[in-house]
Amino acid sequence: MEAPPVTMMPVTGGTINMMEYLLQGSVLDHSLESLIHRLRGLCDNMEPETFLDHEMVFLLKGQQASPFVLRARRSMDRAGAPWHLRYLGQPEMGDKNRHALVRNCVDIATSENLTDFLMEMGFRMDHEFVAKGHLFRKGIMKIVVYKIFRLLVPGNTDSTEALSLSYLVELSVVAPAGQDMVSDDMRNFAEQLKPLVHLEKIDPKRLM
Repeated sequence: MEAPPVTMMPVTGGTINMMEYLLQGSVLDHSLESLIHRLRGLCDNMEPETFLDHEMVFLLKGQQASPFVLRARRSMDRAGAPWHLRYLGQPEMGDKNRHALVRNCVDIATSENLTDFLMEMGFRMDHEFVAKGHLFRKGIMKIVVYKIFRLLVPGNTDSTEALSLSYLVELSVVAPAGQDMVSDDMRNFAEQLKPLVHLEKIDPKRLM
């Protein structure tokens, strides 16, 4: 549930500690159109962007208890679009006054030989999936509504099946460290989506 579609700009220079602020939820298939209609009325773009992405999750095991995880993602419906490499840090759940999950986030555009490079570095692919859905924007906030599909044959994105009868919904902001006030704006926006979807500060460790 922690891999929204890659839409962030590639790094252009300098070193900035960027954080992702995140709220998550889900809606059943039959509620999708009602949610899309609500988002059209609330967001800057009345017609959402659509995406169809293939993501591969790579692990590098070392002496540490948990493996190092990187995510490689490519667009399947935009010819010539760059691959993206994404790193997500451990979530910070401690501050009860912060209304969103917060974690380090690094997202860079790469060449198409990204997966070969990762394998040469000693990473191994753990799993892969296809994400298909809609992207809305409200100021600096992104709202993605998408369904995850598993590959029936490894590496073959033409043969997939849906993992569930629901769509994941994620509200996120990527901002420099210390901009915790954005979580207040996110909470206020999430309130406007109730009761269609309840977006929450979800600890990934609870799902393991």
